[in-house]
Amino acid sequence: MALIVHKYGGTSMGSTERIRNVAKRVAKWVRAGHQLVVVPSAMSGETNRLLGLAKELSERPSPRELDMIASTGEQVSVGLLAIALQAEGVEAVSYAGWQVPVKTDSSFTKARIESIDDARVRADLAAGKVVVITGFQGVDPNGHITTLGRGGSDTSAVAIAAAMKADECLIYTDVDGVYTTDPRVVPEARRMKAISFEEMLEMASLGSKVLQIRSVEFAGKYRVPTRVLSSFTPWDIDVEEEAKSGTLISFEEDENMEQAVVSGIAFSRDEAKITVVGVPDTPGIAYQILGKVAEANIDVDVIIQNVSHDGKTDFSFTVPRGDYAKTIELLQTKVQPALGAREIVGDPKICKVSIVGIGMRSHVGIASTMFKTLSDEGINIQMITTSEIKTSVVIDEKYMELAVRALHKAFGLDASKA
Repeated sequence: MALIVHKYGGTSMGSTERIRNVAKRVAKWVRAGHQLVVVPSAMSGETNRLLGLAKELSERPSPRELDMIASTGEQVSVGLLAIALQAEGVEAVSYAGWQVPVKTDSSFTKARIESIDDARVRADLAAGKVVVITGFQGVDPNGHITTLGRGGSDTSAVAIAAAMKADECLIYTDVDGVYTTDPRVVPEARRMKAISFEEMLEMASLGSKVLQIRSVEFAGKYRVPTRVLSSFTPWDIDVEEEAKSGTLISFEEDENMEQAVVSGIAFSRDEAKITVVGVPDTPGIAYQILGKVAEANIDVDVIIQNVSHDGKTDFSFTVPRGDYAKTIELLQTKVQPALGAREIVGDPKICKVSIVGIGMRSHVGIASTMFKTLSDEGINIQMITTSEIKTSVVIDEKYMELAVRALHKAFGLDASKA
């Protein structure tokens, strides 16, 4: 008997009929002899609807109250799923994150999990029950409900799997695995049977929407076997067959992985570039700029500091597009006057395109192939960043799909060549 964590996304929970199918799938695993913890998202579109109501009442609603509101979507889902399981003849009990409890810090709307008390869940499992726990949320040291940010249900599921030392965490979604790139952009993209943890971490951080990056970080840190698979396959598919479907996130590189120099192409439209023009080229200047940004809980990605001229330099970096206006205002009010910067300029219409692959460690000329491919398409590169297993470029947003298709072809990732 294995302990398995199932996570179901919003589309999987999008209607009572789909919830009924989820219940049938979970019941099938229970009847096969497994213990099940299930982490569902809110019903598709529900979180957006709830937050939209808040925005109708205030342009800048309190983050604490937003978490109070947003958390209700998952509470509805767990209750409905528990009822559906009971209708299937399976004992089930639902819990909100604060009841488990899933303990977080106090960063409302972007909380981070600090610990999970699994005693209550283990007692229910020992009693033969399926435990259904809200994703996306927890409770801070002061007893306030917190949420983990969009996509946080993935993080909840993997964190619960890690805390309970589950045998595997199955992430059911509306796609049947991890692809070499988004098939909606490149129809020839192919599904990978396995991907290394490092590659998946890079893909998630670079814009792949299949898994939320913090869930991959949890999986890697606690070595949680994690599989991405579809919830839209027939619910009565054989358990053993289902357990081998989708894409497995692997922690051991096999000999075949090195043959794939580049495994995938990731991209993100959610990018904006900001440049602080004419700041002193002195030690500590990066901290004086980015320290204020970090204090505002804004993530910074690609960073470039230009060559000094007459003791001055330009400092550029990217932030999530949703934080663009906030960052500009912060820099203009707190950083520009303090540093005497000439101006703050920005561009919210850029994107990031990346090539990822563990095979890049042992092959030369990969970046040059990428740059030549983009050059041949007339695409100008604005910023570049690299690591051992990825190279990312910032380009004009209008060229994103062209760049992805060209790179996918250049590195031989099309399904016809698999």
